[in-house]
Amino acid sequence: IDLVEQHPCPTSISFFKIELISKMKFLYPISFLVTFLAGSSDAFGVVDPWKPVFRQGLVNTQLHAEGTQITMPALSSTMKEGRVVSWLKSEGDSIEAGEAIMVVESDKADMDVEAFEDGFLAKIIVEEGEMAPVGEAVALIAETEGDIDAVIAEFSGGAAAAPAAPAQSAEATPAPAASADKPDCEFSQIDMPALSSTMKEGKVVSWLKSEGDEISAGEAIMVVESDKADMDVEAFEDGFLAAIITEEGESGAVGAPVALIAQEESDIPALQAYAATLSGAPAPVAVAAAPAAAAAPAAPKKMPAATAAASGDRVVASPLARKKAEELGLDLSTVAGTGPGGRITATDVENAASGAAPAKPAAKAAAAPAKPSWTPAPGVVAATPTAKVLAKKAKIDISTIQGTGQFGRVTADDIKMATGEKKVERKRAAAPGQEVVELPEGSVPMTGMQRAVSNNMVATLSTPEFRVSRDIIMDDFDALYQKLKPKGVTVSALLAKAVALAIEKHPIINSAFSDQDGGTIVYKKDINIAMAVAIDGGLITPTLMYANERSITELGDNWKELVGKAKSGTLSPAEYTTGTFTISNMGMFGVTQFGAILPQGQGGILAIGATQEVIVPDSQAVLGMKKVKKMGVTLTCDHRQIYGADAALFLKTLADVMENQLEKLAV
Repeated sequence: IDLVEQHPCPTSISFFKIELISKMKFLYPISFLVTFLAGSSDAFGVVDPWKPVFRQGLVNTQLHAEGTQITMPALSSTMKEGRVVSWLKSEGDSIEAGEAIMVVESDKADMDVEAFEDGFLAKIIVEEGEMAPVGEAVALIAETEGDIDAVIAEFSGGAAAAPAAPAQSAEATPAPAASADKPDCEFSQIDMPALSSTMKEGKVVSWLKSEGDEISAGEAIMVVESDKADMDVEAFEDGFLAAIITEEGESGAVGAPVALIAQEESDIPALQAYAATLSGAPAPVAVAAAPAAAAAPAAPKKMPAATAAASGDRVVASPLARKKAEELGLDLSTVAGTGPGGRITATDVENAASGAAPAKPAAKAAAAPAKPSWTPAPGVVAATPTAKVLAKKAKIDISTIQGTGQFGRVTADDIKMATGEKKVERKRAAAPGQEVVELPEGSVPMTGMQRAVSNNMVATLSTPEFRVSRDIIMDDFDALYQKLKPKGVTVSALLAKAVALAIEKHPIINSAFSDQDGGTIVYKKDINIAMAVAIDGGLITPTLMYANERSITELGDNWKELVGKAKSGTLSPAEYTTGTFTISNMGMFGVTQFGAILPQGQGGILAIGATQEVIVPDSQAVLGMKKVKKMGVTLTCDHRQIYGADAALFLKTLADVMENQLEKLAV
């Protein structure tokens, strides 16, 4: 300090600092040295006039670390500021060129913003949810991980001098040249985007849309080559591509207009005339201009050339013209366009269909219009920003994925299908004249009734059960039903009555097993027949109580009442939880035979199949055979207390009641 006071000059102080730092460099990190250099000069006894010398020198000095600022991009022609919706990377994360690093909300939509250089995300300046003007720094990128602290320090040190920069740049920026009056219609301008922090101009590699084509926000419309790589450029607004100012293969300065988007298709001609003034090309000359009469013979020669060029590789037509051509069954390649650049309009299609306009030569019509295509530049993979991020996270080589987007572009769904996160979508085709049937997909929560049925079915899995089947001749039973049907008696009531009468002879079938005292058989005095009924959203078993004791007409009336309550959801617990034996009838669906699952707390359930006409031997018949109606039934039993012989004898008794003791059912 004494030495500095004796030599108060910048060079002496600088020399002293450098000498001191050279002795300290192995003891302190670079961050300390930066602070040391930018620290208070009072510590060295330096008078105030020298302070600006050292601070200004620090701001303009490279700290052996190259940092890049990420600025708020202009995502539309009207965007003045944007909000950071989310950061897809965190501070310190490694990033690659072309990788989406944040999502920005503009005045039009939310869009991914990609990094244009490799490096590390050193600092996030604008946090999620915060706004920033277009062009303002929102983050810093360091070239290497070790440069992060230096890049942050350099940015923080230069913040004080930043406010003065806009005023200087504003003075240095020349005023834009005056242009023709803008057309009186709503449109937007597509400018050459800045695809990297060092990009000064870009070259249009390919236009993915043609003049007059309808475009949607977020749709890729062109491929631009910067000083870093080839990248897709998306539209930020819906509309129609009115005019292409910068053609394929041509270059344009960053910010220069490259195309115009019309909001209405009818405004395209006016915007094409305006585009000619922006590109420096001569504006279209009106056909009716008198001074051009001398040059009239030359003008018609250019029109066919323009039309032929527009229809050589593909057909250039308005969306309405394409729709009308499809409705009329007209091949657009045979229609001569009268619109701008030989574009086919709806009027051209109508005239061609009515014969009012000449068709194109057959030689040209023979060449089928090719589908627009685009081939990426060598080394460029056509993929959306989100798809690239997902592929990197899944460690998938994106070049191996077959893209399903426009022009074969790899989309986020393509990556999800490759990883199995999403099922592969397939196009469902219906037969001619039939609509495609849309089937449900995915998980649907079960209703309370469905969960109850599921729990009851699972509860019987531990029950050792067996099944026994036999046929019952139904000719006389059906005759009885036809006789009692006018009185309101149903088949279900008759079946319940027959089963109840058979159970009277075999009470073991009406029993249940209990684990009490090491295993007991619980006999039930009442015979309550539960009948399975399918209703919307589940299954329920209304119960005909004391079925063996009640008349058939009473059972018929009671069953109709129970079914009505089941469908309306008004059954009381006593009307569907008191069954001692269950019947499940699927004969009305044409099912000939099936086995039912044993309900919890019961010893048996009878499955009823459909009645079928069969030929059986008959010694008294003329041909020794006769036709009879048979119904298949299957009894499922709890084998812990019911044995095979018990089940067989019960079915024999049931068949006898339904075939030979019908008078008991009619009571």
